Amino acid sequence: MTITDLNGHSIEVTNLTKAINQAKTFKGFQHKDKIFSDFDKRNKAYWTDIYNKLMEIRKQLQNTSK
Repeated sequence: MTITDLNGHSIEVTNLTKAINQAKTFKGFQHKDKIFSDFDKRNKAYWTDIYNKLMEIRKQLQNTSK
């Protein structure tokens, strides 16, 4: 399966559970040094978007398996 990131790039997902765990971890990262706050905001938006898309796929898969 593939998803499209915020930059319009296609990302192939081969293991949904691992991808969800990775996105969940990455969306929580931030630097202690506030000089990186703009980068951290963009990074959080990127990984939150990926996480939400992956969770939607998981939800759809669970609904079709019922």
